[in-house]
Amino acid sequence: MRKLYMCALIICAIIDISAQEVVWQKDIKSSTQDLLSQVTTTIDQQYLVTGSSIQSNKLQQSNKKNNGYDFHLVKLNQQGQEVWEKFFAGNNHDYLSASVSTQDGGFLLTGTSYSAKGLDKKEESKGGSDIWVIRINEFGDELWQKTLGSISDEEAKSVIQSTDLGFFVAGNVQNSAKGYGSKDVLIVKLDKNGKELSQSILGGKGLDEVEKIIPTRDGGVLLGIYSRSNLGGSKKTENFGEGDFWIIKLNKDGKIEWEKDFGGKQDDHLRILALTSEGYIIGGESRSERSGNKTVGIEEGTDLWLISLNEKDEELWQKSYNFGNRDILMGASVLHSADDKTSKGILLGGHTQAEGKIQPDDETFWMIYLDTNGNEQWKKHVKGESRKREERLSDIKLNRDGSIILAGTSAEELGKENWKIVKLGDKQLDQLIEKQDIKIYPNPVSDYAYVEIGFEFKEADIILYDVGGRQLQNLKTKNKITKINTQNLIQGAYLVTIKTDTNKIANAKLIKK
Repeated sequence: MRKLYMCALIICAIIDISAQEVVWQKDIKSSTQDLLSQVTTTIDQQYLVTGSSIQSNKLQQSNKKNNGYDFHLVKLNQQGQEVWEKFFAGNNHDYLSASVSTQDGGFLLTGTSYSAKGLDKKEESKGGSDIWVIRINEFGDELWQKTLGSISDEEAKSVIQSTDLGFFVAGNVQNSAKGYGSKDVLIVKLDKNGKELSQSILGGKGLDEVEKIIPTRDGGVLLGIYSRSNLGGSKKTENFGEGDFWIIKLNKDGKIEWEKDFGGKQDDHLRILALTSEGYIIGGESRSERSGNKTVGIEEGTDLWLISLNEKDEELWQKSYNFGNRDILMGASVLHSADDKTSKGILLGGHTQAEGKIQPDDETFWMIYLDTNGNEQWKKHVKGESRKREERLSDIKLNRDGSIILAGTSAEELGKENWKIVKLGDKQLDQLIEKQDIKIYPNPVSDYAYVEIGFEFKEADIILYDVGGRQLQNLKTKNKITKINTQNLIQGAYLVTIKTDTNKIANAKLIKK
């Protein structure tokens, strides 16, 4: 059976290599243990790589000298070239956990801060560790910041922008006087200017850690929690084993609509949430055989466990996947149709940590692509243009054109991690993408619009005309997606024309509201 399994893997790898190619790789060097949290894709398909680093003397500014970890940001363009690099420093350790792309093209950052007021940190510590939130524009300039916390220890985990353009920040709080157990989930709602609108604590009588928060189609949010708590506190569901997936659906006001618990008799650790056309994908790693409400077993060590729910919280399917040793699921992206009404597939990314005997592909980035029913279509290890001894994936994103971004750390020895960003082109996924010659969004538009070109080119002109045929703008671009400024346009209809060096021409109407 082992030989058959290995043969299947070899065949899969051969098919996969022919379908995928490295478009580019960006290695961000470090002399310390740099921590990478995620990669955030902008609307115009640029990339913000975020994490925590100890600044080298070369990068330190005289007024920002700090020997601890700082928020570290690197923005890359569509070709993988560095656009800018920024640090946000307190006077102690500050760890950047998550970021989200905002609708105006900027970002909201959130992390855990051990710093008092000073350097880049403008508000005093609340006591212990706090949640530090910073909003920046597309150039990395700070717009506002906020310190959230209490006399207890708080840590940031995830953040989203809500439909009202405000934000939900998800984190954890330890031994809070307002809590229920040793660690509880903290949810803070902010408006677009950083004003705190609400705060709630969720948890059972033990330890509960939020891992992910995603927006739902009705303006609410879905929380994914690693729970080691039984019934009690605010928790209305019983654990099946040592650690379970605890899922909570909140409405747009932050009130609980429903909650679910998934687990076997051993430890099951939630890592990812994703939105599909039917509902939600929940995933993580599992050490449990079939037990509790887990209907799939494990093959070796720690396997991946995925659950699909509809929007009414009803289970659609469960699946299990294995690479060997301890498989760690770090990211998921869903491939949607052009109208966003149907899902076409699910891309998972992670790495395998060695437990006992080291296999050749341990400590290497991997990907699995599934159909919408969770059936495996292909799997692949990703070495990129180089391969170090210790490599661990932090995040994976599927782009609108079917290309894939993987972000993680790479090191010859632990303690000297570089950031490794790989962009892959995938012919199989490219064939599933519904392409339009020209697409404009949002449309109608207020201040900015994004023009997406569907055909291949090296250079193109984007020309904006008014209804009388007068040319208002002419931008040259080498990018598939380009941001155009519409702030000065008066209300009405306009024509956007694309002309490429391959003699392709396309037109689309733009409406200024």
